[in-house]
Amino acid sequence: MTHVQRIAAAVAALTVAGVVYAAGPDAGQTTKQATNWTAIIMFAIFVGITLWITKWAAAKTKTAADFYTAGGGITGFQNGLAIAGDYMSAASFLGISALVFGTGFDGLIFSIGWLVGWPVLTFLLAERLRNLGKFTFADVASYRFAQTPTRTFAAISTLVVVAFYMIAQMVGAGQLIKVLFGLDYLYAEILVGIIMLMYVLFGGMTATTWVQIIKACMLLAGATFMALAVLFQFGFSPEALFAKAVEIHPKHDSIMGPGALIKDPISAISVGMALMFGTAGLPHILMRFFTVPNAKEARKSVAWATTWIGYFYILTFIIGFGATVLLITNEGEFFAKPLAECTAGPLQNCLKGGGNMPAVLLAKAVGGDIFYGFISAVAFATILAVVAGLTLSGASAVSHDLYASVWRHGNVDSATELRWSKGATVALGIVAITLGIAFEKQNVAYMVMLAFTIACSGNFPVLAMSVLWKDCTTRGAVVGGYVGLILATLLTIGSDSVWVAVMGNPKGSAWFPYSSAALFSMTAAFFTIWLVSKLDNSEQAQKERALYPDQQTRSETGVGAASASAH
Repeated sequence: MTHVQRIAAAVAALTVAGVVYAAGPDAGQTTKQATNWTAIIMFAIFVGITLWITKWAAAKTKTAADFYTAGGGITGFQNGLAIAGDYMSAASFLGISALVFGTGFDGLIFSIGWLVGWPVLTFLLAERLRNLGKFTFADVASYRFAQTPTRTFAAISTLVVVAFYMIAQMVGAGQLIKVLFGLDYLYAEILVGIIMLMYVLFGGMTATTWVQIIKACMLLAGATFMALAVLFQFGFSPEALFAKAVEIHPKHDSIMGPGALIKDPISAISVGMALMFGTAGLPHILMRFFTVPNAKEARKSVAWATTWIGYFYILTFIIGFGATVLLITNEGEFFAKPLAECTAGPLQNCLKGGGNMPAVLLAKAVGGDIFYGFISAVAFATILAVVAGLTLSGASAVSHDLYASVWRHGNVDSATELRWSKGATVALGIVAITLGIAFEKQNVAYMVMLAFTIACSGNFPVLAMSVLWKDCTTRGAVVGGYVGLILATLLTIGSDSVWVAVMGNPKGSAWFPYSSAALFSMTAAFFTIWLVSKLDNSEQAQKERALYPDQQTRSETGVGAASASAH
């Protein structure tokens, strides 16, 4: 056993030893179940393997380029799997299947929205990102703009998106560990935080990539088996599955129609925009395009990622409806209270373990304790991999964009930048644990949607306009970016999901009436960038417009792009 592994085992043992019993169930919370030793053993095997990979990666991580982007040495296929691993998060696996279980057809709005975002990335940005950037999306956005204001905005926006996205993953992780290990939610959060920090601190992007690839393969295999096991019981007829779900679900026919989850058209359009364009503004996804050697591999990685993610979302739909049939049929085993008493609030909140658990409980229904343990371990591995990617993108925003580029104006050696990266990683780990504890009761798919709202309002407009519009200026990009970011954050705080559910204000007191702010904040960001850029006739603005042809040539041909380091 390596030194790193011994530390991990000691931490886990100490944490398990310090258990006290949990409080009762709550809306969206999990309740502790009997300790699942199968899941714990499988989880321990996964952590052991990935820590060994981390040790191997640590030997290869000598420079800032290795830490942030694995030296650009990842192939398109590997990166596609890693992106899929990054993207198929707790929200996708636990959250969407829970929403389909509770609301039926309407739960699909998330999976379709998330999937449709990929062509935007493929055709508009993937190639340009690889050709213009080095470590972070700020490298791309600030290519011809003033460095200090552009990078400062990009770093702040990245950190806000990372914070919201991380909340969802940490909540999912805490709830799973609470169910599986019999740990208090608090201890569960600390355990997740420590293991994730070990991946990122020691192995950087190389370790994170391989953790994501392993996890993607495990998740795809597990979800495929689960979907096939469900369909087997209905003669591989999705129609028969849906008919049975309609028959036994308390809401019957209404689960096959829209409007159960999002009730007004403004919210529906807004949520759709957030999910579509937010994908192209996620810092941990954008960062992955710098890990490949060239633009061709960047395009290839998007094609592979879209294939795996699309396939996975089809499976989540079958898993959600399969859970509806098999869990309701065996309500005595899987429900915490009789179905007749579950009329108030979402149906999934009546399950043993809480509102994010239909997929995990379905695994038990189709494959017994062993498969239940496997899926639980996979779900946890999913979260670890995503949180590691998020932490890495947040750390790069602090160390590369703020410290190295803004504070030191690029006058910093690779070793110093690497030290700052690791310091930022530890700080972000502590923030992640704290946020996970504060937002314990939230549906994880919904929390991720909030992150997407902010990504599509802050990051995406700045990125798209700086790369695609020749008249865009520093002043326009920065002012428009801040308008989108601040408006999205304020309106999100003013919505029911935060104002009432998190802050505890009275029901009906939320001052923003819609489920998502994207329609308003993203539109405001694009309009502000256009207006301010058009009105900006300063000398600096003229220089920036003159630099656009050079930027366009490099973005489309790759001449002068950052090269991959040899491994």
